[in-house]
Amino acid sequence: MRASHSLLATALVVALAACRPASAPEAAAPAAASTIATAAGGLTDEQLVERGEYLVRIAGCNDCHTPGYAQAGGDVGKDRWLIGSPMGWNGPWGTTYAANLRLKAADLDDAKWLEYSANLHTRPPMPDFNVRDMTDTDRLAIFRLIKSLPVAGGR
Repeated sequence: MRASHSLLATALVVALAACRPASAPEAAAPAAASTIATAAGGLTDEQLVERGEYLVRIAGCNDCHTPGYAQAGGDVGKDRWLIGSPMGWNGPWGTTYAANLRLKAADLDDAKWLEYSANLHTRPPMPDFNVRDMTDTDRLAIFRLIKSLPVAGGR
C-alpha cells in the first residue's frame, strides 16, 4: 500500500508542476509579440522599411544624423545614412553630437526600441518630443529602416 501512496504522491506533484502558471519571461513573450504586431499596423516588413525611409527623409533625421546630408540637399547615398555626425551643436546645454543610430539600434529588438523611443529624452537640438509623439507604427518603421542598414561608423 505504501508504494501506491508514494506513486500517487509523485504523480500528483508532477501534475501540479505541469499546471503551474507561466513564469514572467514565458508570459511576456506572447504579450511582446502582440504589441509588435499591433505596432506594425498590418504592414509587411518591406512596407515598414519603406515607411521608415520616408519618415527619416521628411522628419529631418538625416539632417543631423547623416554627415553632409543637408549640405548636399539630401543627395547622400543610404550607405551613409544615420551614422552620426562629428559636427556638434553648441548652446547653454553644452555641445551635443548626433548619435550613430545604426549602432544605437544594433543591440535592440523591436520591443526595446519601442520602449526606448517612447521615453526618449535627449539634449537639444534633438526634437525628442517629436519622436515621443510618433505612433508606435512610425517609430517601428524607423527602427526597421535602421536595422535594414548595415552597422557602420564609430561611436
